[in-house]
Amino acid sequence: MSILFTLQPRQWLGRIVSARLVSLLALLTTVMNFEVLSTPTLAIPPTTSVETKINVPNTMSYAPFNISRYLKVPPNFSISVYARIPKARFMAIAPNGNLLVSQPDTGKVLIVRSNGANDPIISDFVTGLRKPHDIVFHTINNTAYIYISESNQIDRFIYKSGDITAQNRQVVVSGLPDSSTPELRGAYGHELKNIALDANDKLYVSIASTCNACVADTVSNPRRGAIYQYNADGSNPRLFAQGLRNAEGLAFFPGTNDLWVVVNNRDNIAYPFNDASGNYGKVIPSYVDNHPPDEFTRVRDGGNYGWPFCNPNPDTPNHLYYMPLDRDYQFNRDGHLDCNLIDKTIRGIEAHSAPLGLTFLQNTNFPSLYSNGVVVGLHGSWNRQQRIGYKVAYFAWNSSQKLPGYQIDLVSGWVVPGTQQFWGRPVDMVVDQQGNLLISDDYSGTIYKLSYTQPR
Repeated sequence: MSILFTLQPRQWLGRIVSARLVSLLALLTTVMNFEVLSTPTLAIPPTTSVETKINVPNTMSYAPFNISRYLKVPPNFSISVYARIPKARFMAIAPNGNLLVSQPDTGKVLIVRSNGANDPIISDFVTGLRKPHDIVFHTINNTAYIYISESNQIDRFIYKSGDITAQNRQVVVSGLPDSSTPELRGAYGHELKNIALDANDKLYVSIASTCNACVADTVSNPRRGAIYQYNADGSNPRLFAQGLRNAEGLAFFPGTNDLWVVVNNRDNIAYPFNDASGNYGKVIPSYVDNHPPDEFTRVRDGGNYGWPFCNPNPDTPNHLYYMPLDRDYQFNRDGHLDCNLIDKTIRGIEAHSAPLGLTFLQNTNFPSLYSNGVVVGLHGSWNRQQRIGYKVAYFAWNSSQKLPGYQIDLVSGWVVPGTQQFWGRPVDMVVDQQGNLLISDDYSGTIYKLSYTQPR
């Protein structure tokens, strides 16, 4: 449930005066969403968290774990260091329970195998790749494949249970733009690729923007700041959706072909309103701090989500839900693209949080109290006066509306309290066969294990 208003303040001073009202209305909307989810048949996870010491094996107690470290987790959870992998990014759980982890900087995908009470065994699964990033297992006609995205192409390997090295490589999509593309002259801001496959064996590839905001990406071939669809073998490419600056964490809601993404939105946005504030067209840090929000949305076939011409506006009573869009001062001040025709984001995430991994918990062994939800890895901000993100966010799922509801912090604490210093940056999450949530951190080079103990 949400409340829709048409009020949209345009005066900078009016925005400041109305901020408290907007916050109250946003809280009311959140509470109402909470109440929709709070049915007698649906238990609600606690919104509190407990500062918990990280359990670190002696063999892994080098920096940043050369001192005691703590993270905030919900009651009845513990957290430990499972493995140390420098620059660990995206992950996948193999059908037999092994963990695959990408290392774009080394050109490797590693395999991590459980070793009883001892440290897991880590070895190379495949090497010599160009900035490998996303990893997806997918079965077609009883053949299991592992799809791995490189910055310039998408590979797949035939997988047999227990494989500890990649076998039978096929390049299914080639010629994707990256920093080696001649016209880009070595400059590509978001060249790592994210992928997903649906139940109809269609492959989706996010080709992110080369820039913070630019027009060139919207007229390139292939389009950048976009998602393309292919057959699973790489044939029949077509533009699926555009206006998505840097869509990460592509994932289908379990049992459906509803594609969801989280999007890193633009930085250093100019103040877009020609009002009495005198700030029109200026980059004002206090405005940049909260604009434009990052995005968590379902992507429709043929959709256009606005980048770089239209930006979602959280300064309305809708707050972060179905935000109206404002003209971008740099690229659309004359309104040549009507922002009213652009697809609205279903749910915003606070600006500059940098969402990366997106994992639905339904149909996993994660604790049932939390399994009707989704987790997002918020990598953390740079374009903000006070840091934001640096946590794993949990969104409860409204099953009747098929939409994300209220948000809580599932794991937080990577920023040192009262400072701008941080010691970790979460990226991706997967649920192992035992129901633990594994979390990659590319800053400290760590795979964490978040474990639940059923209370008596």
